[in-house]
Amino acid sequence: MECMREKALLVLAFTIILFFPTVWSNIGDNDKVWQERAEEARKEALDAYQDDPIEVMNQFTEHANEDMKNSTSTRRSLKSRRKGDSCLATNPIDRCWRCQKDWAKNRQKLADCVLGFGRKTRGGKGGKYYVVSDSSDEDLLNPKPGTLRHAVIQQGPLWITFARSMVIKLQQELIIQSNKTIDGRGTNVHIAYGAGLTLQFVKNVIIHGLHMHDIQMGTGGIIRDSVDHYGIRTQSDGDAISIFGATNIWIDHLSLSNCHDGLIDAIEGATAITISNCHFTNHNEVMLFGASDSSSKDQVMQITVAFNHFGKGLVQRMPRCRWGFFHVLNNDYRHWLMYAIGGSQHPTIISQGNRFTAPDNAAAKEVTKRDYAPESVWKGWTWRSEGDLLRNGAFFVQSGGPSNHLAMKNLLKAKPGSSVSRLTRFAGALDCYVNQPC
Repeated sequence: MECMREKALLVLAFTIILFFPTVWSNIGDNDKVWQERAEEARKEALDAYQDDPIEVMNQFTEHANEDMKNSTSTRRSLKSRRKGDSCLATNPIDRCWRCQKDWAKNRQKLADCVLGFGRKTRGGKGGKYYVVSDSSDEDLLNPKPGTLRHAVIQQGPLWITFARSMVIKLQQELIIQSNKTIDGRGTNVHIAYGAGLTLQFVKNVIIHGLHMHDIQMGTGGIIRDSVDHYGIRTQSDGDAISIFGATNIWIDHLSLSNCHDGLIDAIEGATAITISNCHFTNHNEVMLFGASDSSSKDQVMQITVAFNHFGKGLVQRMPRCRWGFFHVLNNDYRHWLMYAIGGSQHPTIISQGNRFTAPDNAAAKEVTKRDYAPESVWKGWTWRSEGDLLRNGAFFVQSGGPSNHLAMKNLLKAKPGSSVSRLTRFAGALDCYVNQPC
């Protein structure tokens, strides 16, 4: 009954908010097509919302625990394999596909491997393959066939790969349509020195195996966003990946650094997202989940952050959360200058089995940071640390408790923070070769 009441309130909040214009959309005018997309995205977000997030978390934890049980015998067998033919997958997502020599012939197997809140994401599975052969991005209105921009605007499911290694400098934000996979395995693809990727009011997108760095703000202009629509876009923020009101999104094995704004931002009711196996370095505001304390549509936001490596040169927001429910699991936090995990507007944050290594600065030992609320208010927020490994004086200020959220008492224990080095060993874009385990 309580879950039904909660979902009814979310529907009401979404309905009210829909009638108010947003200043974050980058849409230059009252575009009917985008309005229709926004309405459809609202429905998709409510449909993707999990009434019992603990069940989703436990499913992830069960996979990880079972994987660890089998790891000892697997490591022994790997030692006997000849060089160049061994598989060193070290977490349950990777073990789903990386040990297969024929991964390049069965690329779409990857879509079966996602766990967490984005677990229903299938990307372009079942669709045709599109091979990007041209690194240029010269025509925003009529993209050239063979370019990444031409690929992502196509209708229907599409599995996008690359003919060779390349550097793609996007002139303006790359607006990706639903049911797409961008798969960089087997090549060395950098999206850099230009604009970033935009997932706005879409569903079912996988982004895998890319290097993204030095992303800049876009000036906007007339940009085609599908085969049958184009429109005026305002300035883009300079995020590597902007997830705006999108659902069922999986970001996996990316190497991200040094962008103008965020590395990954999820806002405006985006939900059902998993961010896994990524390597983050050299950036200030790493990940923002929820853009405004006044945007209550982010109540539906549910995101899993797992098996990621937060490396050198990071400052804050790993992530910074508002409103929603966030499972932060088995990540390696090696560097931060201000704090690691922050938030406002009563998000639920469950931190399990992470390794937090604090900086030497005595004023920055705290993992957590709460904004815009006195302790008398934030002490009721559910921020829990379970099985985390806290090093070099790091400390996690907990609040709330198991009784503050339905079914918290049923939460399974994740692998402890001492396991993180192995689980995150291959975070970032992988070097994969055809006819060899990746």
